[in-house]
Amino acid sequence: MQFGIFSVGDVTTDPTTGRTPTEGERIKAIMQIALKAEEVGLDVFATGEHHNPPFVPSSPTTMLGWIAARTERLILSTATTLITTNDPVKIAEDYAMLQHLADGRVDLMMGRGNTGPVYPWFGQDIRNGIPLAIENYDLLHRLWREDVVDWKGEFRTPLQSFTSTPRPLDGVPPFVWHGSIRSPEIAEQAAYYGDGFFANHIFWPTYHFQRLIDLYRQRFEHYGHGRADQAIVGLGGQVFMHKDSQEAKRIFRPYFDNAPVYGHGPSLEDFTEQTPLTVGSPQEVIEKTLTFREHFGDYQRQLFLMDHAGLPLKTVLEQLDLLGEIVPVLRAELDAKRPAGVPDAPTHQSLLAAKVAQDAEPAALEPSHS
Repeated sequence: MQFGIFSVGDVTTDPTTGRTPTEGERIKAIMQIALKAEEVGLDVFATGEHHNPPFVPSSPTTMLGWIAARTERLILSTATTLITTNDPVKIAEDYAMLQHLADGRVDLMMGRGNTGPVYPWFGQDIRNGIPLAIENYDLLHRLWREDVVDWKGEFRTPLQSFTSTPRPLDGVPPFVWHGSIRSPEIAEQAAYYGDGFFANHIFWPTYHFQRLIDLYRQRFEHYGHGRADQAIVGLGGQVFMHKDSQEAKRIFRPYFDNAPVYGHGPSLEDFTEQTPLTVGSPQEVIEKTLTFREHFGDYQRQLFLMDHAGLPLKTVLEQLDLLGEIVPVLRAELDAKRPAGVPDAPTHQSLLAAKVAQDAEPAALEPSHS
């Protein structure tokens, strides 16, 4: 079981001080948060991709490349790579380059994003969102697996005898998750390729995401990639902790009440009751997180959103210390309950081992000439 954090990179005013960090301060803070994630024993750091204020992560590969140079174990991922508005050729080359720099510690999550105007900014039409996601990923999938590609589609110029460079490390493309909050077509796409499916699992009740994950699992099995319970599932989540549960609520309440996304809406109590958000003691976070398996089955990756709503860097780093304390408990509990045959999340090493085994199969079938 992999545990980690993801950042959307929002620049938000701290409601308790009235201070708004500069873009530079926020970028440097995200870098410190990523390094802290490795320090406390987390497995994954993921960054979103946005091209509009108040967000700063417009260049995920630049950020992840910096982190790669300063970490040794951390898997570097995206919380969204905009498959609809990025050129698949550029995605193929950028993330293969990052894969080499990070010695394989790279995967990424495809998504359509949640900012409608990004489509015309990059010359696309939002009404083509799903067709773009399907066509662009089909091309990306081929670019990483075929040395020479001839391709023609609807939304970009054709390719003739094209080779993207560098080629994926060890001939193994980065593992891909497909993220969605509402689109069954994306769950279908993930299942078709045998890729992972990541449910945001933040702002909606659990039953909303159950339907998407159930569909993905059924179709994963339909396409012959394994049993439904062997499908590769990831979940998001939000937590804020303090040793004293009431103190956690007191500290977090002004940030919740003024957050750009859910502020000035439901109360903190209503939101924590209706969504995966947990605000309380470390034990309460453990108990609620363990219920996710009851709703979604055994899954492979759990990412938490920690640095949002204007929380100062010092507070986020303290939260990561607490998260580092409870992750071993969560990992042990969930791994103990996972049945035999349900895989771990793919890594470069596991994918390479599978490739080596697959490449060796024909040789093993040849008759001996000794």
